Amino acid sequence: MAESSRQGILPEHLEIALQKQLFNLVPFGVAVIDDHYRIVTANPHFEEYFGSWKGRLCHEVYKGSKKPCPTCQAKLTFQDGQARVIDETGLDRHGRTRHYVTHVMPLAGINGSAKYVIEMSTDVTETRLRQREYNLLFERVPCFVTIIDRDFRIVRANEKFRKTFGEVRSSYCYKAYKGRDSLCTDCPAKQTFEDGQERITTHTGIAQDGSETHYVVTTAPLSRGGGEVAHVVEIAADITQVKLLEKEKLDAERLGAVGQTVAGLAHTIKNLLMGLEGGMYMVDTGLRTADSGRIMEGWDVLQRNFDKTVAMVKGFLSFSKGRLPVLQDTDPHALARDVVELYRDAAQKQGVELVYKKTRKVHHAPLDPDGMEACLTNLVSNAIDAAMMRENGGGRVEVLTREAKGTLLFEVTDNGCGMDSEVKQKVFTSFFTTKASKGTGLGLLTTRKIVQEHGGCIEMESEPGKGSVFRIKLPLDRLELLAAEIEKEEDSV
Repeated sequence: MAESSRQGILPEHLEIALQKQLFNLVPFGVAVIDDHYRIVTANPHFEEYFGSWKGRLCHEVYKGSKKPCPTCQAKLTFQDGQARVIDETGLDRHGRTRHYVTHVMPLAGINGSAKYVIEMSTDVTETRLRQREYNLLFERVPCFVTIIDRDFRIVRANEKFRKTFGEVRSSYCYKAYKGRDSLCTDCPAKQTFEDGQERITTHTGIAQDGSETHYVVTTAPLSRGGGEVAHVVEIAADITQVKLLEKEKLDAERLGAVGQTVAGLAHTIKNLLMGLEGGMYMVDTGLRTADSGRIMEGWDVLQRNFDKTVAMVKGFLSFSKGRLPVLQDTDPHALARDVVELYRDAAQKQGVELVYKKTRKVHHAPLDPDGMEACLTNLVSNAIDAAMMRENGGGRVEVLTREAKGTLLFEVTDNGCGMDSEVKQKVFTSFFTTKASKGTGLGLLTTRKIVQEHGGCIEMESEPGKGSVFRIKLPLDRLELLAAEIEKEEDSV
């Protein structure tokens, strides 16, 4: 026995014992079938899974059927002596449907022919259920889901993606999503392949019907081990309807600024006409009585009202003219600083300190520099006038620019006379002015219109005797949407 062990040969009785124990201990079902398809032996695991087998045919035990399987793999193995691996569905000992993978191999007899086959079955029922659940989730999830390989080809796409972009398997992702012939310059999948990090970005694609589709896409790595990213999964939420609603809201807000003030136009024109009629009456009576003083006085009234009418009409035409702002990459800090520098000397001469309050760095943003400069000019000019009205002097106006929660803000604060509730209600709703004949009441209306054209809003806080704060709020995502809309219109021209 020692000699056999040294030569690597097991003693016969040990080999038989080992085979018997392995047959009984392997963690899957093992059965031996003769050429009449009768099970001649099976291990305990097989019996625990399929139930009683002694004296029974294989199809009776596996399938609960009286008839042989039409595609019997054991029969084929008896015929050609080839091993096979098959996917099967059968019944367990409780009559439940189960899925299992079976390896069928021939057992050669003395003359070399296959008198028996051995079948080893592994239960994959739970795996199949999980696979089915995964496929259902993948297909029915209400997002675009694609799996992309390292060549940027789509290896799998879900139902929503196929309905929107068409059948695109094996197509390049940039071709499927956007109809491009080359990789996107800001491709999030490329970056995820490079560093294995998740990314969230916003994109615009072209659906199979030619319409634009807006979506927020998240890319995540699928690794094969060792840190290498084999595939990237892209999950994109369709926000096309949100974008359309956002655009409609922007358009409505821009038009709303005009609609809210038209009601006050008739009253303003009536007052101007009354002034003109009064001047004409004075000139007429002066001419009839040869009173040169009366004529000059009437002419002066006519001139003042005429100038105010011209200013009002020009201002209203400018105000009511719908347009998209001319957006440029702009430094908000520099824009506000320039307005402060422009007015600082004039403010100082009127006893008002005008300062630019430095804040943390603010990123560049797509703005209409001329339009926003007009807004800040109106607000600063009004703030200086209010600060001048302090009874004890010491007027001060502060201008600052900052970012908060994805919004760009311009703020103009004064410590002037402030406004009561009645004045605050009129500021943005009619041709209201506190400057008597010096103003047309269009300054703040024009400011609000320009701000709304940028997709933003203007807020006011004021308290009598303490001053006022006017705050322009421009959501950065709206500015980006507006910039994309303008770029698209320019490209189509």
